[in-house]
Amino acid sequence: MGFWWRPLSVLASVMLVALILWAGSGWVAALGFLAGVQAFVMLRRLWQEFRLARWLENPDEVDPPDATGTWGDIFYRLQKLQKRQKASRGELTSALEQFEHAAMAVPDGMVILNRSDQIEWCNPASRKFLGLDSERDRGQFVRYLLRQAHFLDFLDAADYSRRLVCKSPINRELTLSLQLVPFGASQKLLVARDITDLERVDAMRRDFIANVSHELRTPLTVVGGFVETLADAPDLPPGESRRYFDLMLDHTRRMQHLLDDLLTLSRLESAEHTLNDEPVNVSELAQVLKGEAESLSRGRHRVNLEVGSSAWLKGNLQEIRSALGNMVSNAVRYTPDGGEITLAWRERNGEGVFSVTDTGEGIAAEHIPRLTERFYRVDRSRSRETGGTGLGLAIVKHVLTRHGARLDVQSIPGKGSTFSALFPAQRLMAAPPSATVIPFPAQGQAAG
Repeated sequence: MGFWWRPLSVLASVMLVALILWAGSGWVAALGFLAGVQAFVMLRRLWQEFRLARWLENPDEVDPPDATGTWGDIFYRLQKLQKRQKASRGELTSALEQFEHAAMAVPDGMVILNRSDQIEWCNPASRKFLGLDSERDRGQFVRYLLRQAHFLDFLDAADYSRRLVCKSPINRELTLSLQLVPFGASQKLLVARDITDLERVDAMRRDFIANVSHELRTPLTVVGGFVETLADAPDLPPGESRRYFDLMLDHTRRMQHLLDDLLTLSRLESAEHTLNDEPVNVSELAQVLKGEAESLSRGRHRVNLEVGSSAWLKGNLQEIRSALGNMVSNAVRYTPDGGEITLAWRERNGEGVFSVTDTGEGIAAEHIPRLTERFYRVDRSRSRETGGTGLGLAIVKHVLTRHGARLDVQSIPGKGSTFSALFPAQRLMAAPPSATVIPFPAQGQAAG
């Protein structure tokens, strides 16, 4: 009854006036009055409808109509409804903007496809991985833009449990994992994830296992063969038996060195292995390393030492000794007889630099970035002849990284190489006032 009381009361008043006119002036006056009222009502309705239409066409530019009576109620309720819709639209817009901002920030490439595999939206990462642009490619068929056969098969299969691993169509150095995710009534989300590092780590793991197996297989085969020979021929001449035992001992030591280096790497990479700093007398350590180089060389090389700084280092003595020792032993192993090896400790541009320079065969530029990879060798046959495990420079890299230092390699094929450990200024320190001589470990303990 809330809506009807006003029009019914107006209608009753009009009829009452018409009856009074009919009784006092006749039916012509009454009909004229009713006709006037009807015309007024129609004109007022047309005016209010015009105001309503103008407002609905431009609700943000035209003020809401103001009226009394039934039209006033209508305008008031429409205005309340409009306010609720604006508030709801504002909330939806805000939520959509937050979602879009989040999707734009996601490091994975995201592409929304409709039922016909047309692009409806994509985030910036999809440009980096797939070469797609949200503005330029909106409405385009994704199969026309990404035409690789394996991707088209993957798209046609629509197997949402399957992932496709492939190279990026715009950057062959990137490896991507693609997956389709269904959502909504008929839409699909294409997700492209960069798994280049994961693939690289997995490849390194496979290579590591293969290399360890290969490195251990040769000495084990040699030792096993000699053991079988000795077991089958117990009456071998003493000289030949001695030779067999010496070879078995050499290969056993080779396996021991390999295992020691592997344990050292494992310890250095362990998150639980903290770095305990102590004063390290680099000048004295350089003297010890020079003596070890001469012992390993056995007079086949000239070994020089240049000490241009009295600075000490703050660091772990055993680790620094292992890293620098590996640099020195590599120089001895890969420098031909009659060559020259120079050990130097100096300060340069505020950094402490321990360098090892040799007159060896040198290293081609394409090999230098990979020298610190485990088991990476420029010349595999020569590395095995010299007794290297292929882990020395990997140990050097890890030790220097733990000390905030870095390895610099300069080499000219045919002329030699310089390996430098560059320690940051905060690692340098003056000799302690009451410096005592720290006993350095024997050569066999250096790699541990």
